[in-house]
Amino acid sequence: MRSRTPDRLCAEAVDVAREAAAEAAHPQPLGAYLGAVAEGDRLVTHLFAAEDPGYSGWRWGVTVTRAARAKYVTVDEVTLTPGPDSLLAPAWVPWHERLRPGDLGPGDLLPAEDDDPRLEPGWEATAPEQETAERATVTDVALQLGFGRPRVLSWLGAQEAADRWEEAFGPETAMAQAAPAGCVSCGFLLPLAGSLRQAFGVCANEYSPADGRVVSLAYGCGAHSDAEQPKHQQPPPPVIDHLGADPL
Repeated sequence: MRSRTPDRLCAEAVDVAREAAAEAAHPQPLGAYLGAVAEGDRLVTHLFAAEDPGYSGWRWGVTVTRAARAKYVTVDEVTLTPGPDSLLAPAWVPWHERLRPGDLGPGDLLPAEDDDPRLEPGWEATAPEQETAERATVTDVALQLGFGRPRVLSWLGAQEAADRWEEAFGPETAMAQAAPAGCVSCGFLLPLAGSLRQAFGVCANEYSPADGRVVSLAYGCGAHSDAEQPKHQQPPPPVIDHLGADPL
């Protein structure tokens, strides 16, 4: 536990600390003395401002100490530490948290984590370990039927995907609000497979802003297959002035 009262001899060893800090800061000059901090019994850190342009707001910290009943103070360590107003690099963030949609490029690999909550096992083997031949046959049949994927989309993964798709091409968008009808009745809609087909499909209209995108069935645009041209309105007949005189 740190002592609240700094050791007198260690606190008075400012010159010893300054010499050690100046040597560490060379060739840059040493800044002003900023005070001392008690680190523990007979352990005090003296702080000096750093004048290096690349470390604005940083401080040289020189920790001095002495043995019990000793009168000579020695330098324990010298460190360059940030001050309260220092410019620091942002906190490190793991790569899988920094990754954003669209960051993946050609040749990049993005392995899914083993415990990725968006995925769950696609099938579970129940045969005993010794029945390898029978299990291999079951696996071959599952692959032919399309059920052989080791992992499939979990409920959480499907929900997250649905939220993203509806935000981009959902009923609350400005395009959908002005559409003559929803995608559910559009002939250019390609339905999805699985449970999400009840709410989403793929647009196949090259003139639609959602062409090739997954859209909500409640989305819509002006390129709906049943959109009609506005009826042509006849202009009113011209008004002829029978009272006034036309200039010649």
